[in-house]
Amino acid sequence: MSIRVTVWNEGRHEQRSERVRSVYPDGIHTVIAQFLSAQGFAVRTAVLDEPEHGLTQEVLDNTDVLIWWGHMAHKEVSDAVVERVYQRVLDGMGLIPLHSAHFSKIFKKLMGTTCNLRWREVGEKERIWVVEPGHPIAAGLPPYFEVPQVEMYGERFDVPAPDTLVFMSWFAGGEVFRSGCCYHRGNGRIFYFRPGHETYPIYHQPEIQQVIVNAVKWAAPNNGHLPVFGKVDPLEPLA
Repeated sequence: MSIRVTVWNEGRHEQRSERVRSVYPDGIHTVIAQFLSAQGFAVRTAVLDEPEHGLTQEVLDNTDVLIWWGHMAHKEVSDAVVERVYQRVLDGMGLIPLHSAHFSKIFKKLMGTTCNLRWREVGEKERIWVVEPGHPIAAGLPPYFEVPQVEMYGERFDVPAPDTLVFMSWFAGGEVFRSGCCYHRGNGRIFYFRPGHETYPIYHQPEIQQVIVNAVKWAAPNNGHLPVFGKVDPLEPLA
């Protein structure tokens, strides 16, 4: 059975900016959905302005991995939908927050911190170093790759220490940033991946696509046994 992926996007920048439309004429979510579909995943998309933001309980119950892109409308996301996504992650659904989704309600809820950072948008170069080459998310990648123009995110990144740090970025302006962070929450796996500002064609780049494909495979539920909580009977007779 194919991994079931839902690609969620605000979809607001594409409505308001001709510059963004020139890069992603059908939306960031569509570009991501297309290259994931080409890899054999079962992909659907959802955007902020759909009823329940396109993330009904039925949609989430039929999602193995949720990809989340947000930026300018984090506060408009319903708390009820955030709680629904949160519970699904704890139950085993994978979550891949991209770029400015570091400030999304769902990522901050899962991290328990401000998730704040330093930033600058001047279109500088980013060099992404693979610091954990044996990790599945790094499969097929060179020791480093570069993105010609990006928005800079710099440390301090106010998140808990990752369970595994896969990528570390250096920017032409001198900053560094933990750009590929793996977490486990409940039964769910989370991979935060930094690159992806809306005005640059970052999601068209082969290395970026490879990372997201790898991350979907890693974050998908592994169908292991579910933990049992609460009162239980003893396995052995007690004197």
